[in-house]
Amino acid sequence: MTDKIKLSEAEWRERLSPMQYHVLREHGTERAFTGEYEGNKASGLYRCAGCGTPLFASETKYNSGSGWPSYTAPVDTDAVEEFRDASHGMVRTEVRCARCEGHLGHVFPDGPGPDGLRYCINSASLQFEPEDGAA
Repeated sequence: MTDKIKLSEAEWRERLSPMQYHVLREHGTERAFTGEYEGNKASGLYRCAGCGTPLFASETKYNSGSGWPSYTAPVDTDAVEEFRDASHGMVRTEVRCARCEGHLGHVFPDGPGPDGLRYCINSASLQFEPEDGAA
């Protein structure tokens, strides 16, 4: 893991679109079934939209029916950090990019993978890099 990225709020606003800023810096969420990558089936790598850190591989992406891109695991356990989130009258586990501390989404214990986890991630927090030759 490389060094943490620390930018001023003005620098983040300049770097990110309004929706990316809302999700990554203000811990917002996009509406279900509206995100750019929710239905993406192409092979490739999902990077943090804030800093470019590799976060999730297409091989771990699946259709959870939740309306957000879902993954069974990050590409590296050091790529994300988890925090207790007691907002909105519920207790969840928030997922942030370990490098820039951008809010990505939440992880739930109801996934199909070997660890039974579902990383429910906002498309606005991601940037997709297709594999060479993938459309």
